[in-house]
This record gives sequence, C-alpha cells and structure tokens, in this order.
Amino acid sequence: MKTVIIGANHAGIAAANTLLDNYPDQKVVMIDRNTNLSYLGCGTALWVGRQIDSYENLFYTNKEAFEAKGADIRMETTVKGIDFKAKKVSCESADGNVYEESYDKLVLATGSLPIDPKIPGNDLEGISFLKLFQDGQGVDKQISDPNVKNVAVIGAGYIGVEIAEAAKRRGKEVRLFDVAPTSLASYYDPWFSEDMDKNLEEHGIEAHYGERATAYKGNGRVEAVVTDKGEYPAELVINAIGFVPNTALGKEHLDCFANGAYRVDRHQQTSDPDVYAVGDCATIYSNALQAETYIALATNAVRSGIVAGHNIGGTPLESIGVQGSNGISIFGYNMVSTGLSVKAAEKNGMKVSYTDYEDLQKPGFMKENAKVKIRIVYETESRRVVGAQMASADDISMGIHMFSLAIEEGVTIDKLKLLDIFFLPHFNQPYNYITMAALGAK
Repeated sequence: MKTVIIGANHAGIAAANTLLDNYPDQKVVMIDRNTNLSYLGCGTALWVGRQIDSYENLFYTNKEAFEAKGADIRMETTVKGIDFKAKKVSCESADGNVYEESYDKLVLATGSLPIDPKIPGNDLEGISFLKLFQDGQGVDKQISDPNVKNVAVIGAGYIGVEIAEAAKRRGKEVRLFDVAPTSLASYYDPWFSEDMDKNLEEHGIEAHYGERATAYKGNGRVEAVVTDKGEYPAELVINAIGFVPNTALGKEHLDCFANGAYRVDRHQQTSDPDVYAVGDCATIYSNALQAETYIALATNAVRSGIVAGHNIGGTPLESIGVQGSNGISIFGYNMVSTGLSVKAAEKNGMKVSYTDYEDLQKPGFMKENAKVKIRIVYETESRRVVGAQMASADDISMGIHMFSLAIEEGVTIDKLKLLDIFFLPHFNQPYNYITMAALGAK
C-alpha cells in the first residue's frame, strides 16, 4: 500500500509517523515545497523577542529521521496538480525535474495561507507575514535593523499580540491594529480581553482597536500605515490578520466547507474515499457546537494526522472532536480558553448563560499569590458546559484541560458544583474558584 502525503508539517508528520510506526506494509512518500519540516511557528515570537536563545529547537524532527524509518522524502518539490481519477500527483523538483507519483491513498496536509489584504502599497518592502520559518527569519532580521524604529502589527489575535510583545522586548515602538474592539476578540469575552489590553498598554504597546488598515505608504520600502482613522509611521509591518485553508489542489474535485476547507468525516476522509485531508486545510468537528467547523491549531493538526494514519493503515478510528483549547502568555499574564465564548456561542445561534468568579489563587496568608478570574459558559436549556475562560499571573493553564474534557463529555454546569477538588494552601483555596463559579450558576 502506497500513501502519498502532500505537506510535511504537523498534520502530515503525524500521519506519516502513525503509518511508519504501526503499519510495516505501508510505503510512505512525503512531498513538500519547503526546505525544512516540523517548524513550531508558535515559538517564533519567543525567538524574535529573545525569550529563548535560538530557533534550532523549534524544529522537532527532520528529513533524516523519516528516511531512517523508510519514508521517501521529497523536499523542495512543488505539486503542480493531481489527477484524482488516475490517482497520480504531478511534481516538479527544485532542479526542474517533472514527474508523476502514483498513490493508493492520498493525504492532503497542505495547511493554511496567511490572509494578504490587497490594499494600496501591499507590494512595498518591509511588509511581512508570520507562517514559515523563513518568515520568522525575515522579521527577526528586520527587527535587528536599527533603522527600524516603528513596528505596526495588523491583527490582534494570538500571533499579532505575541509578535507585538516580541517587538517591544526588542526596544521598538509598537502599534497594534485590529477592527475588533479589543485584542483576542475571537477567543475571549471583553471581561478577559480588556485585561490583556491593559497589560499591553502598561508595557508600552499602543493599541488601535476599531481601526482598519486601508493603505501602506512608502518609497520602495514601507514608511507608514494608513487607517480609516489616521496615519502612523512604520518601517516594518507585520500582517497577522488570520489564515485561510490552502486547498487549491483539490477544491475542484472535493467537497468544501463554506470557507473553502476540505470537508472530512470523523475518519478524516474526504468526499473521495481514497483521499484524506488533515490539519489546517480540513474541517473539524466541534464538540461545543456539536457541528462541523474550522479551527486552525497545531494540536488539532496532530490529532487529525494520527486519525487519518490509522484509518489508512487499516485500523478504523473516529475523531472524538475538539474544543479548540488554546492559551497565551504576554508579559507574564496568562489567559487560557476552551470551547466557546459567550460572543462566539451567540454568533452561532446558541442561547447560553455564564457564571463568573474572581479570587486569589491561594489563601490570603500565602506570600506568593495572584488573582484568578474564571468564566464558565453553558447552554441555558441543556445546561451542558460549552466553554471556559481563565486568567491569572499564576500558571493556571492545567485547569482548562478539565473544561475541555467536560465539553467533550457533555458535562452540565450542575455536575461541577460539588466536584471533588482537593485543597492545599500551596496550590489553591478551600473554596476553589472553579467550585465557586459553578455554584454561582443560576
């Protein structure tokens, strides 16, 4: 059985490892147009901000590791097209060699592409994106340039906020723009995101929310960002607006979701039974929504690759769905969430209620302590938990995993009210904030 995997980052790597480690009858061919694989893009801001010493450890595997397992790796190779009927992939290598690769099963792991706003001046030098390792290299080189004094970040989602912090840590004047009224608006309700806004402001980042970039100005290289409310100096612009699924190879043949992602079933199988799609190019099942959706996260990519690999290998395996769990840590302030915010739930037509609680993490007599705030979102009628948000200067991140499981299992808010949560002053309060939030639900 020959499986061809197009795309050799998180999802493709997970699918390949699953096949190579568990199914010795599998011949695996991996094709990717990049020069490298397995880059952890979520660490780019840590490297650019010099919170880690170098980028080397952001790669967790390499071509040689897969070749040692028996895989055939074709890096710097572009897929020009796919003949789904004949089951052949047309390829062109870096040296110009054109050839066809046949397959029994095909895995599309082509990922996503950064949104590139087509506004005047978008072809100027100094306008960057953050996706590939090469993008991170380019941004780091420009931030190291003493002539770059003003950095404009377009988009205040996770990547935008993280790279804004990194640029500020490198001594730059940083302006952060977003059309939304707060940062992180897609993940958190204002009760949380407004705290992050204050955190950014306190550390010298100038926020421009409710403001849309309309043009870039410059003579060869960008010199300013123009918005619907003003004009601001910028020798470097970093676009972090978001991503769209990269589905050019199969969109004419395969069923696609509203945003263009390949539609897959719980086995990661597309509308073509011999073709699987994994990672950012494919849909995913949300347990909070109880419906198909699109959530581009590296963790989801890995899980989808594992599911596809086992099904191709001959072990039927269904995805259990996801909650979209995520987190961020900026200037020592930590925020984590899973499932749906109140705003996201209502946007999807759900009637929800929520319960909030705020307290110290530990008893007041403990010297090392910090405030914690929590919101639990639940369906008003069924009372099942559909989301949670938590924030603190302490690392409270592990708590969100319990809520992720609660959403997956359809646990109600009432089930959490007397949950057995231990107490020890070193860790928490006798009246734990999770318990208190749940008890506060009407």
